[in-house]
Amino acid sequence: MPDSLLARVRELAAVADRIIVGIAGPPGAGKTTLAAGLVAALPSAVMVPMDGFHLANAELHRLGRADRKGAPDTFDADGYVALLRRLRTDRDTTVYAPSFDHVMNEPIAGSIPIPPDVRVIVTEGNYLLLWDAVPPLLDLTAYADVEDSAVRVTGLISRQLAKGLSPEAASEWVLRSDEANAALVATTRPRADLIITR
Repeated sequence: MPDSLLARVRELAAVADRIIVGIAGPPGAGKTTLAAGLVAALPSAVMVPMDGFHLANAELHRLGRADRKGAPDTFDADGYVALLRRLRTDRDTTVYAPSFDHVMNEPIAGSIPIPPDVRVIVTEGNYLLLWDAVPPLLDLTAYADVEDSAVRVTGLISRQLAKGLSPEAASEWVLRSDEANAALVATTRPRADLIITR
């Protein structure tokens, strides 16, 4: 866990009832690991992944976007923004957020409870700094990056192999889809408050 990120979050949390921290970055950059480490280091924190707002596979097929799953228009961006707004304003009830099951490759609705007493919400995903409505809802943004993109690509291919794809199909998906998304996400790097490189 980078000391710079943890220190900034603790500083903000000390003077606010609740803060929302966003971690953006390209596919395979370690956003989930970074977010989970941050949550583990704090006494009252919950992780809310943007991946919970993937459109269902059936809907992606209906729209003709299944071969681009992970692109910005394959998410319910408005739903994600609505959740962030509710997390900022609703402090009287438990709010439920969706998660993403990487084995089923589908979002799971209502699977992450955020009780009223949670002080820090850590949300992570590729497009937090791309969608203009998101940054104003975040108290701090970090961009996760890697020095060697080959390491990131190798990890992404391993992720696809674990889903059952052949080596050829895994490489094709990563180099065509994931890397196109990574190039788009890279344009948002200057919008982050902090850059975390591993």
